[in-house]
Amino acid sequence: MLQRINEFVEYLTNVKRASKNTIASYRRDLVKLNNYLTNNGCEAWGDVTGTALNSYILSIEKQGMSTATVSRNIASTKAFFLYLIKQGIITEDPSDVLKPPKIEKKPPVILTVEEINLLLEQPSGTAPKDIRDKAMLELLYATGMRVSELIGLKVKDVNMSMNFLQCHDGNRERVIPFTNETKEALEIYFHDARDALCSADQEYLFTNCQGEPMTRQGFWKIIKYYSSKAGINKDITPHTIRHSFAMHLVNNGADLKSVQEMLGHSDISTTQIYVKANANTKLKEVYEKAHPRANIL
Repeated sequence: MLQRINEFVEYLTNVKRASKNTIASYRRDLVKLNNYLTNNGCEAWGDVTGTALNSYILSIEKQGMSTATVSRNIASTKAFFLYLIKQGIITEDPSDVLKPPKIEKKPPVILTVEEINLLLEQPSGTAPKDIRDKAMLELLYATGMRVSELIGLKVKDVNMSMNFLQCHDGNRERVIPFTNETKEALEIYFHDARDALCSADQEYLFTNCQGEPMTRQGFWKIIKYYSSKAGINKDITPHTIRHSFAMHLVNNGADLKSVQEMLGHSDISTTQIYVKANANTKLKEVYEKAHPRANIL
C-alpha cells in the first residue's frame, strides 16, 4: 500500500508541481492513514471503506489534533483517493463520506510598525551570529517570505545591485524587491559574518553556526528569542512577520494584486484577509474617535 503513496507523491511533485510543504504534509498524513488501516486488517486500497476512514478521522480527533490538522488530513485523503480513481486502481471513492470540520478563522496576529522596528533592533551585536540574525529578520520583513522560502534561499538568488531576490516555492518562482536597509544588513552579513559561519562553497544563503543550512526550527527559536528580548507581548512566529509585511503594505495603499504577487498567493481571496482586517481596524478607530461614550469605562 505504501507503493501507491510513493507514486502519489511523485505525481504531486512532477505533475501537479505542488510546494515542498504540501508534498511533505500529504505524505506524512497518508503514511499515518496507511499504518492505521494496516493495523486494522486492511491489505489493499480497494478494500478501504468510508466507515474505516471515518474511524481514522475520529481517532486523530481523539488524539487532540487541531481542527486545521484534521481538515488537512481529510484533504490529503480525498486528494489521494481521487488520484487512485483517475489511475483506475479503485472504482468507488470511500472518502466521499468525509466532511471537513468547520474552522473558526481567527484574524492574523499583526505587529505594529513600532513593534517590528523594536524586533529588528534586537540583534545589535557584532558577532557573526548577531549579524546573520539581523540580516534574516530584515529580509523576512522586507519580502514577506515564508520561513521555508527564507531558509531555502541560495546566494545566487539574491541580486544585490538591483535590490531583489528570486524566491522559490516548490517549482514556482517569484521576484521580490527589498529595501536599502535590508541591502545594508546583507552587505554586512556577506562582508563580516558569513565566512565565519560557513565555507565559501556553501550555496545556501543562511546557515547555522555549524555551517549547515538553517532549519525551520532553528529560525523559529531565533524569532522567539528576539521577540522575548524586545518584550513584545504577542505570540510571534515567522508567519507573524509575513502577516505584518502584508498588512503594512495594505495600510499604506499598496494594491491587492501586487501584494498577492509578492506573497505568492495563488488565489487573491487569500490576500483579501488583510483588506478585511484593515477595514475592521479603521472602523474601530473611527468609532472610538466619533462616539461620545466610546471611551467611558
